[in-house]
Amino acid sequence: MTPDDKKKQVALAALDYVEVGTIIGVGTGSTANHFIDALASIKHKIDGTVASSEATAKRLKSHGIPVFDLNTVDEISVYIDGADEANHHLHLTKGGGGALTREKIVAAVSKKFVCIADDSKLVEILGAFPLPVEVIPMARSHVGRKIVELGGQPVYRDGFVTDNGNIILDIYHLQIAEPVKLETQLNQITGVVTNGLFAIKPADILLLGSDNGVKVVD
Repeated sequence: MTPDDKKKQVALAALDYVEVGTIIGVGTGSTANHFIDALASIKHKIDGTVASSEATAKRLKSHGIPVFDLNTVDEISVYIDGADEANHHLHLTKGGGGALTREKIVAAVSKKFVCIADDSKLVEILGAFPLPVEVIPMARSHVGRKIVELGGQPVYRDGFVTDNGNIILDIYHLQIAEPVKLETQLNQITGVVTNGLFAIKPADILLLGSDNGVKVVD
């Protein structure tokens, strides 16, 4: 089974967590796109969605699925999104697609966060995948120096601008043994909007696509 087949597998499985008559949050990326395509088959059962990126909103609307501004929504029943890496504590790294800030906001508002991924994303220690940090453009050099002090190697994501008008620094060569601590440290650097660690508020459920079916980690 290919990684893409596994993504489709968990995207379908995630439909079981969609509550009828509610508004749900939808993430960004290749696995989330498969979920959006699957969601189209039951779009009549939900009131609508909140999207974590402009790209996600566009794909949802292309299927005729209503998309609401988060500020007009009182409650999101579930947030469904992929991850770049996940550990057994359901701590995640996200933001490979650059939507980490809006993803983190929608996840924070949601009652439950269901993460969907293929089984290659489950690791013992986070950090092999570079950790994205969204940064106010004028603070790029300052934030980069502070990241070096923390032991990481920041690389500017050239030519990329987030939906919020900011830049991304990807941190290489980290072994993230204490995700909650590092998430806090990075967010305290002046000029950082947020970082791609979802550890202070981890996923509630992790669905992993595998050759032997969908595995549930909770």
